[in-house]
Amino acid sequence: MNQQELNTKLAEIKGKVSKIDMSKDSRIYIHCQIEDSYDINKFLFEEVGARFVVATGLDNDNDFEIIYHFSYDQTGCMINVKAFIPDRKNPSAPSITPFLPAAEWIEREIHDLLGIKFDGHPNLARLILADDWPEGVYPLRKDVKKEVKK
Repeated sequence: MNQQELNTKLAEIKGKVSKIDMSKDSRIYIHCQIEDSYDINKFLFEEVGARFVVATGLDNDNDFEIIYHFSYDQTGCMINVKAFIPDRKNPSAPSITPFLPAAEWIEREIHDLLGIKFDGHPNLARLILADDWPEGVYPLRKDVKKEVKK
C-alpha cells in the first residue's frame, strides 16, 4: 500500500481519534484518549501491517502521555499514536501485549519509571528499578523530589 492508500486506510479509525496530523517529513501523529489506544494500536498492527518499534512514556504536568511508535516500512512512514491519561493519581492504560507480546518489556519499563499501570499485562514486575527502590516513587515523574548531593 502506498502513502495515499495508507492515509485512506487510517480514515477508518477517525471515530476513535481526536486528531490526525500528517507532517511533511513522513510522520503521522494520531491523538487519542487512552481508552481508545488499544483498538487503534491493534488496527495499526493487524489491519495496516505497521511494525511496532517502541513506546515512550511522558509526564506532561497535567496528564501522562504514552506515544506508541510504529513504522510503516512500505513507505518509510512513522506512525505515532499519542494517548493521553488525565488521571494523575491512578494512571492506567490498556496493555497491548495480548496482541503484541513484544510490548511486554517497554510497558514494564514505563510502569517502573512513571507508575502507569497496564491493565491486562501478564507480569508488571520491576524491570529497571532496584528491588529495594521505595514503592510508589517513580523517578521520571516531575513531582518527585530530587536529592542534591554536595
